[in-house]
Amino acid sequence: MMERRRMDAALLVLFLGHLTAALEVPLDLPQPPTITHQSPKDYIIDPRENIIIHCEAKGKPHPSFSWTRNGTHFDIDEDPNVTMKPHSGTLVVDISRAKAEHYECVYQCTARNKHGTAVSSNIVVRQSRSPLWSKEKIKPIVVQEGVSLVLPCRPPVGLPPPIIFWMDNYFQKLPQSSRVSQSLNGDLYFANVLREDSRNDYICYARFPYTQTIQQKQPITVKVLNMDAINDTMAAFYNDTDLFSEEPADERKPTFLVPSGNSSSKTVLRGQVLEMECIAEGLPTPEISWTKVSSVLPAKRTSFLHYQRTLRIVNVSESDAGDYRCTGRNPLGSVHHTIHVTVKAAPYWISGTPRNLVLAPGENGVLTCRASGTPKPSITWAMNGIPIENSPKDLSRKVEDDTIIFTDVQTGSSAVYQCNVSNDYGYLLSNAFVNVLSEPPRVLTPANKVYQVIKNHRALIDCASFGSPIPKIEWFKDSRSSTLDGDPYIHHDNGTLEIQVAQAVNSGKYTCVARNILGIYENHIYLEVKEPTRILKQPEYKVVQRGRSVVFECKVKHDPSLIPTMTWLKDDGELPDDERLIVDSDSLTITDVTENDAGVYTCIMNTTLDHDSASAELTVVERPDPPTDLELTDQKKRSVQLTWTPGDENNSPIQKFLIQYEDKLHHRGDWHNLTEVLGTKTTAHLKLSPYVHYSFRVLALNAVGFSRPSLPSRVFKTEAAAPDENPTGIQGYGTEHDNLVISWKRLTSLQSNGPGLHYKVMWRQKTVDSEWTTVTVANTSKFVVSGTPTFVPYELKVQAVNDHGAGPEPAIAHGYSGEDLPVAAPENVQAVVRNSTVADVHWDPVPSKLIRGHLKGYKVYYWKERHLHKHNPHHSDQQVLTFSGNHTHGMLPGLHPFSLYSFNVRVYNGKGEGPASLPQQFETPEGVPGPPTSLIVTNPNLDSLTLEWNPPHVRNGRITGYTLKYQPVNNSNELGPVEELALPPNETSFTLPNLKYSTRYKFYLNAKTVVGAGPAISQEAITIMDEALISQPGIDVGKALPVSPFVNVNSSVGESGALISWEYWGPENNIYVEYKNQNSEAEEEWQKKLVNGSQTYMLKELKGGISYRVRLVAKGHHDQPLHLSKELVVTVPAVASRQVDIATQGWFIGLMCAIALLILILLIICFIQRNKGGKYPVKEKEDAHTDPEFQPMKDDDCTFGEYSDNEDHKPLKGSRTPSNGTVKRDDSDDSLVDYGEGGDGQFNEDGSFIGQYSGKSASRDTAEGHESSEAPSPINAMNSLNSFV
Repeated sequence: MMERRRMDAALLVLFLGHLTAALEVPLDLPQPPTITHQSPKDYIIDPRENIIIHCEAKGKPHPSFSWTRNGTHFDIDEDPNVTMKPHSGTLVVDISRAKAEHYECVYQCTARNKHGTAVSSNIVVRQSRSPLWSKEKIKPIVVQEGVSLVLPCRPPVGLPPPIIFWMDNYFQKLPQSSRVSQSLNGDLYFANVLREDSRNDYICYARFPYTQTIQQKQPITVKVLNMDAINDTMAAFYNDTDLFSEEPADERKPTFLVPSGNSSSKTVLRGQVLEMECIAEGLPTPEISWTKVSSVLPAKRTSFLHYQRTLRIVNVSESDAGDYRCTGRNPLGSVHHTIHVTVKAAPYWISGTPRNLVLAPGENGVLTCRASGTPKPSITWAMNGIPIENSPKDLSRKVEDDTIIFTDVQTGSSAVYQCNVSNDYGYLLSNAFVNVLSEPPRVLTPANKVYQVIKNHRALIDCASFGSPIPKIEWFKDSRSSTLDGDPYIHHDNGTLEIQVAQAVNSGKYTCVARNILGIYENHIYLEVKEPTRILKQPEYKVVQRGRSVVFECKVKHDPSLIPTMTWLKDDGELPDDERLIVDSDSLTITDVTENDAGVYTCIMNTTLDHDSASAELTVVERPDPPTDLELTDQKKRSVQLTWTPGDENNSPIQKFLIQYEDKLHHRGDWHNLTEVLGTKTTAHLKLSPYVHYSFRVLALNAVGFSRPSLPSRVFKTEAAAPDENPTGIQGYGTEHDNLVISWKRLTSLQSNGPGLHYKVMWRQKTVDSEWTTVTVANTSKFVVSGTPTFVPYELKVQAVNDHGAGPEPAIAHGYSGEDLPVAAPENVQAVVRNSTVADVHWDPVPSKLIRGHLKGYKVYYWKERHLHKHNPHHSDQQVLTFSGNHTHGMLPGLHPFSLYSFNVRVYNGKGEGPASLPQQFETPEGVPGPPTSLIVTNPNLDSLTLEWNPPHVRNGRITGYTLKYQPVNNSNELGPVEELALPPNETSFTLPNLKYSTRYKFYLNAKTVVGAGPAISQEAITIMDEALISQPGIDVGKALPVSPFVNVNSSVGESGALISWEYWGPENNIYVEYKNQNSEAEEEWQKKLVNGSQTYMLKELKGGISYRVRLVAKGHHDQPLHLSKELVVTVPAVASRQVDIATQGWFIGLMCAIALLILILLIICFIQRNKGGKYPVKEKEDAHTDPEFQPMKDDDCTFGEYSDNEDHKPLKGSRTPSNGTVKRDDSDDSLVDYGEGGDGQFNEDGSFIGQYSGKSASRDTAEGHESSEAPSPINAMNSLNSFV
């Protein structure tokens, strides 16, 4: 027997290696039934609705259904109230014709097809019940204050049990606390009653959840009386004898009302909720605490309800068994109760329900039914709903307790096996089929499915497959060069390929291949690895003042192929529906912020694959509210203590408090700052002055600003006293040479300390041992002492006095009596010349006694007598330099070179200046001269120029000569080599020989003295281009040619505009044609046209009938002058509104008709002559001079064919008729001269042509042959006729 068990164990281990996950068999393949949905085992129904008992199953072929009721077959067809849904086993019971209690039974569903039978669990159907409360008369409860009380609820038994709660007549929940609480059975417990517990509407309600009905118990009345009330009530019945003491119930230590005794026990099932309660009474109210003996409470699964009176543990496990102790404690003692908890367990699965088996013929498999419970459950097997011991024998099947082992299964062995696990507390029933199939592999995952995953996240690529035998799954990527094995790929048993950390390189096409012995199947799947969504700039913590705006930024980066959605939350909820909140693509703006906007704002960026979020808090601040409740305490003569209550700081801490006061006696309405204290203080000790009626107020300061002032405190009056201080700022000075003015700063009303303020003024000479002179003056700020010697030092004192006494001994101040003008001048005055523009002046100081005042300084007066190179005097304005303080020398800057100066020195004090010193003189040496006054270029020739100049206006010495430098300048403004010449001082002109013709030169000329050369004057000039220019009229050979680079500037006017032409030889790159209206009254700006690189330009913008000024401008560098051409006046002829066409004139029409008549006669004659065979001169001439443009005249209108009525307004072909009546030859038009003889045709003064129209000259005929013809003119036609005649 032992040997057989060992073999079975070895076989079991072998089969365990072939365990497969529960397979989902495609419904197009044969398979036994599988129940997919059924009603719960304990099925409570609403008796008001139809009963629906669910039973759904799948299989191939689709299963049929049958039911048992209370263990016997339930024939549905015989019960008219019961129907079964089509293609389903679900029963529907119509209770409109029957009572629901008739169907309170135990039901079981069976689903079967030819491959097996599946059964449901036993479904116990019970209807919910909500019975009424039994009627009872509840008497009022009268209790003594301080005793315990229990109000029973005892609701009717319902299914399921009702939910209990206590309310009053107004459907308001009764308040509960650690003193008053509800027990688990619904009773209301009072640990001790108080007078306020008296009421007549203690009502217990029971709510039945299935029927959603609420039942109400009769109200309970409770009256709580103290001892006096009880004695008064009972005295009437007992001869006014007190039955109770006058004191309430005694204080007492706790005792438990629930549970009773010292210990109790409780049994709970695994997975359910354990609730234990301990309710204690006592006075004062006891506090309840819980512990677990020899262990700790499971923190994550434990909670306390009903003010610690109930201990609740959810999802109970075997480890929760043991002893629990509750303790009730008040100051008088404690009480304990121990609850022993036993944990039992209904059966439960250890490794899940049994799994379906799909086996190929000849394969092995195992069905396991692993379960546990307390007590240990029993396990029974059934096949197709029949106990397995009663089922047909099968040699390939072996049952071993909780396992069925299948060996070498064959086709036809398919069946459904039921595993039933049960103990005293419940049962488990599970179906698992064994399906024997031979099926090639197939992949159930849709083809070409696209998986998207975020970078660095886990990627799971499914390849759900089916086949029998179970297919083997292989994975390939892109080229399928090798299978995907090893890092980073993980293969799961269900075919799923896992990449733990997906990267961009993992994107691509994947192929999963399923194969077994019957075939192969492959499927293509795509993986896309996306960039993660990240918030680049998170919203930041903001502190904003109420009424302002705030912006939270939330800038996000996301994969461009994913569609993002930005969501903002406030305090983890939706944003308020407020137009002040503006949501943009990457920000949230809140305008006109209020206190309600404060909170935490979160931006969430969602895509279809991931999201990112960030939060920031908004704090709304405002100036603090004003302090309140100002109180004055600790009042003394010169101090008081001020206390206050701070106002709301409005989210910004108070930094300090400012205390201000108002003097209602002297300055009513004026508030002054008194002191400041830290924002953490609410009191201040204030030092006060006498004789002030104080009123105080307080302002609070935070980061936003000051609050509004508080309301003023009450008035606090201080008593008067003698002054504590004397005036400050005492000064002594004189306004006249014989007085002394004593001044001081008056005391304020706060400093006066009392009424009747006046001053005692004292003075004496400092240098003389004399007595103090004293006077008393009113409340003023100065006193004048007359008859004092001039500028004598004095000692001064001023003392404050009021009606209550004098101030402290005053300090001595110093001052001087009045000043007078100095009586002496500085001596030993002399000058030392430094250079041509600077000289130093020295003097001896004046003795202080002769200054007769405070020395302020010295003044030097100086002026220029004349230039040394001129003999005539040249007096300039006198200048003054002041040297403050006790100086004995000074510097005179800005002098003119080579000049004679005079000066004197004076001392001055606060009164004014003293006499001048004796005048002194000094000469400045020579300096460099200024530039020559002018430089002119004259007498230009091919190779020479003459320069003329005037000497410098400012010579600064004797001119010793001139230096002339010159150099050529080319067309690109580059300077050539410099030539230098020295010229004598008496020359004012010089001719430069050997110059290049047609060349621009630049000249520099400066003057020199013995000191050196001064600045130069410059000029430019050009040598002439040709000797012929000298003989041209209008050229002044006495002067140099102008520097303008424009020559031959001309204009011509045509139909297209005004053509401006010129020649330019200058170096500048920017050339403009400028024009403006000649007759414009307003100052009109020149209009510019840039014409670089050209020497002609057509002005098309000119208007007809207006004259314009036109010029050319060459612009060089910014430091070079503009070059202008001569101005032209261009007149644009006005365009006629209607041109006169000669073809419409009457005389012309008559002439044409006459000519036409003559031609007609001529043609008739020619016709007659031709018929006779002769030739005539007209014919010969026509043959010789055929004119292709000659048009015969029309007989019907006597006109030439070319001049039709619809062309009356066109000019003659081949001619131009300007509006001014002139005919101008240009390059594009033929001149009428070409049609004359020898080109000698002329126009007379009125514009008519002088001469005759005739054929072209012989030379022109020879050159052009017969390609040209005469103009089709009527005069030519007449000439032809005359020659014929």
